[in-house]
Amino acid sequence: MKKEFSVTPWHVTGKVNYEKLIKEFGTQSVSVSLISKVKNPHSLLRRGLYFSHREFDLWLKDAQAGRKVSILTGRGPSEKMHLGHLIPFLLAKSLQESYNCPVYIPISEDEKFFVKKNLSFKEAQEFADDNVLDLIALGFKQGKTFIAKDFSYLPVYRNSAKIAKLISYSTAKAIFGLKPENNIGWTFYPAVQAFHILWPQFAEGPHKTLVPVGIDQDPFIRLTRDIATHSTLNFQKPSAIHSKFLPSLTGQAKMSSSEQENSLIYLSDSAEEVKKKINKYAFSGGKDTIEQHRKHGGNPDIDISFLYLKYLFEQDDKKLEKIHNDYKSGKLLTSELKNILIDKINAFLKEHIKRREDAKKHVDKFILE
Repeated sequence: MKKEFSVTPWHVTGKVNYEKLIKEFGTQSVSVSLISKVKNPHSLLRRGLYFSHREFDLWLKDAQAGRKVSILTGRGPSEKMHLGHLIPFLLAKSLQESYNCPVYIPISEDEKFFVKKNLSFKEAQEFADDNVLDLIALGFKQGKTFIAKDFSYLPVYRNSAKIAKLISYSTAKAIFGLKPENNIGWTFYPAVQAFHILWPQFAEGPHKTLVPVGIDQDPFIRLTRDIATHSTLNFQKPSAIHSKFLPSLTGQAKMSSSEQENSLIYLSDSAEEVKKKINKYAFSGGKDTIEQHRKHGGNPDIDISFLYLKYLFEQDDKKLEKIHNDYKSGKLLTSELKNILIDKINAFLKEHIKRREDAKKHVDKFILE
């Protein structure tokens, strides 16, 4: 019998049932009461894109008590960055601002080089350098944000080797399931990812680290939590908070580079490209005709333009509620909703491109060699 959906670190298919994933993975729901304890919670938290966690409450307790905490979230560079890639970094930046904690960002060119058949070694490095500029442009704090590329940061291999000795091949296979490994680099990568997750503790000693991550990456969290307290490491188990997938413009479950480029908004897209993509490809919750829409209204809960506003581009709750209600009542047309999103995205990208140019002057203040 074919599964209704599948979520692995390498593939996401079908309509994802997030409540079922919580039960399958053994995580906890991100509750309203938990969010209420977060200082200045980001809209990604308040509006439910982050839905599951492992000991986020314990991380939060330490952060609020003034104990040492950190945040770890990485980037696998096999392309230019798009909107979906922003999700973990926006939360990491928000929590850094609220709790003044360090953020560690590993750049895993190695994983993408091993997994992507058509990605050359040189291309992986070039995408890494390009992605780093986008990350710095988001506004992370200098002196509290540490970025390292796997191909050039020596502690990656040294500490991954220590971790690899703690993981049997059968254990890794049991956690990740059968995957189409086609080289031994791919087989070794879980040890590297475990180092990434424990990197803040290797650097600063045992403490609580929070990993904002897509739910598809939770197997890496589970593996790392299993070995973190081993006597050769003596670290604390890392915490994690999991996001749902930001859908593509066409409404696919996860925004992915495997789709056509027209279904993705890249951080490098021009204003005209953004307008064209949204007008032509953004899945609509509106009715087929203006008359039907005015009479019956649209469905904002499935409309991509509304969902992008909800999670990324409209921070004002009252304004978002008005857009929701106007669209649902038929007062706001699909074309008008799309125009609101187009203006918001282009304003964001215009500022981002300026900050990205400025980031070129400060790379050495973030990158560890």
